Amino acid sequence: MLRTRIIPTLLLRNESLVKTVQFRKFTYVGDPTNTVRIFNEIEVDELMILDINATKNNYQPNLKLLKEIANECFMPLAYGGGIRSLTQAKAVFDIGYEKIVINTQSIVNPELIEEISKHYGSQALVVSIDVKKNIFGLKTVRSNGGTKKTNIEPVKWAVEIEKRGAGEILLTSIDNEGTWNGFDLELIKRVTDAVTIPVIAHGGAGCIEHIMQVIKKSNASAVALGSMVVFQKKGKGVLVNFPESSEIENSKMK
Repeated sequence: MLRTRIIPTLLLRNESLVKTVQFRKFTYVGDPTNTVRIFNEIEVDELMILDINATKNNYQPNLKLLKEIANECFMPLAYGGGIRSLTQAKAVFDIGYEKIVINTQSIVNPELIEEISKHYGSQALVVSIDVKKNIFGLKTVRSNGGTKKTNIEPVKWAVEIEKRGAGEILLTSIDNEGTWNGFDLELIKRVTDAVTIPVIAHGGAGCIEHIMQVIKKSNASAVALGSMVVFQKKGKGVLVNFPESSEIENSKMK
């Protein structure tokens, strides 16, 4: 089995790091640059930064803060939040980020997927899909940080964004996010079966077993971790950490 990509995914809110539960309640985690320094010491392979307020509040990417983070970071960086144009994407790439993540704007303006992909290559573009069950139990795509409902079916949308040039998909279950209860394996499997590009599973990880389940049972190419890398355990205090490679390798053998 190939090495599992595990990506710490940090949420920015007003220049601080937070962790949400189902995209609503949030807990303060700490200062972004200090947290990045810790991940440098842990030697993680890559890092993702998502500004959860930028799109909802119509903010542009905070380039000053993003530059401070990039200057501290030794590993490849991805950033998402408030990117509405190729010009804004360029500004983020220019300060040292390897990948751009877009979500709401991919729905509002799907041509942006094609523009970024053509200019920087599909490998530099992650399209994020946030999914939530409605009152009838139907899973549909949400935008604007999960606050805006759409009638878009997740699998069909995944196929569409791949055609337009997305290099990876960040697939988040809003219902599972921050719960520590495990991933939405059924949703992830349906998406991975429908596309050929890598799918990063996000939302619900609480233990190594959950990571192995989503890799083995749903064929996710990578796993994005939030709560597991910023808290000691569920209900416990902040502790920036990362799963030991030996734990992951041992789990693969089971």
